[in-house]
Amino acid sequence: MNTLIAVVAAYLLGSVSFAVVMSRLFGLSDPRTYGSKNPGATNVLRSGSKKAAIATLVGDAAKGWLAVWLAVQFGEQVGIERGGVALVAIAVFLGHLWPVFFRFVGGKGVATALGVLLGLNVWLGLATLVTWLVVAYAFRYSSLAALIASLFAPFYYGLLFGVNEILFAVAAMSALLIFRHAKNIGNLIAGKESRIGSKAAGAKKK
Repeated sequence: MNTLIAVVAAYLLGSVSFAVVMSRLFGLSDPRTYGSKNPGATNVLRSGSKKAAIATLVGDAAKGWLAVWLAVQFGEQVGIERGGVALVAIAVFLGHLWPVFFRFVGGKGVATALGVLLGLNVWLGLATLVTWLVVAYAFRYSSLAALIASLFAPFYYGLLFGVNEILFAVAAMSALLIFRHAKNIGNLIAGKESRIGSKAAGAKKK
């Protein structure tokens, strides 16, 4: 029963879209109406507001971290085993992708996935983050960096902890993240993908 409660709570927490919330607080256009139309930090950055983008990134990562960290730290005390932690990780990620509070129109999950990985293990999260940073710096494509980092995340987990329920959760997140980037993959192949920092038309303050 406690595992079910934790999973539902994680999904609801994941459903808080910080891209939409922060855009409203900063007086920006809804990120679902310009650029990639993705409610995430990279698209918010296209509004020209670095502060809003950073706040979005931190918020989306923090909710993933918090849900998993609580499950890891206190789950055993209330009967939530490793399989339950894996379900919490998936639930908060699914909440971000398909948020109940925003008509199930969510982001692609990069920041939230990072938060989940950091919640599972700091070194796991940092290794994945460094992978993202290296690719993003080299090519200036957020989507490409996310795709490559997502491929490495299950490898890093397996290397650190071996095969268990959480590895399957990390692999599932990676697969979902790649699925959510299907359009970006097409744009990358066609040479039409926007680079990090490019400003989108329609991303204006209200």
